[in-house]
Amino acid sequence: MSIQLGQYAPDFNLFDTDKKEISLSGLKGKNVVLVFFPLAFTGVCTAELCSLRDSFAIYNGLNAEVLGISVDSIFSLGKFKAEQNLNFKLLSDFNKEASTAYESIYEQFGFGMKGVSKRSAFVIDKEGIVRYAEVLEDAKQLPDFELIQKVLKSL
Repeated sequence: MSIQLGQYAPDFNLFDTDKKEISLSGLKGKNVVLVFFPLAFTGVCTAELCSLRDSFAIYNGLNAEVLGISVDSIFSLGKFKAEQNLNFKLLSDFNKEASTAYESIYEQFGFGMKGVSKRSAFVIDKEGIVRYAEVLEDAKQLPDFELIQKVLKSL
């Protein structure tokens, strides 16, 4: 069953690049933008996350916590975050639990890789309710960030 608008978002506990455990439930009271992405250091993912970085003031002004999630390790994500000057948390879903819970995981990806996060985006309101969900089958596409911002403005 896919993530439905109006349902409570699946909780998770993942480590960020500072080796701190982050839970979705620990962010209650803030709007959250979850962005799952396939792999650090790839062209489309870099463009996507740099776009979020460059729009950070908008999300901050909407009281939204932006979280990037991939199956990369905290160490590779830390290097990626530093190289790209990203100003939001990157979380490692190395065990693929959050990606699976959000139905944001490719069974098969390029080069024979299995279990890579699908490019997807979710907006979760202050109470933990899903207000926006977009899971992309084509990893070359980007989420609709204008629509995401519109949803945030309505909250």
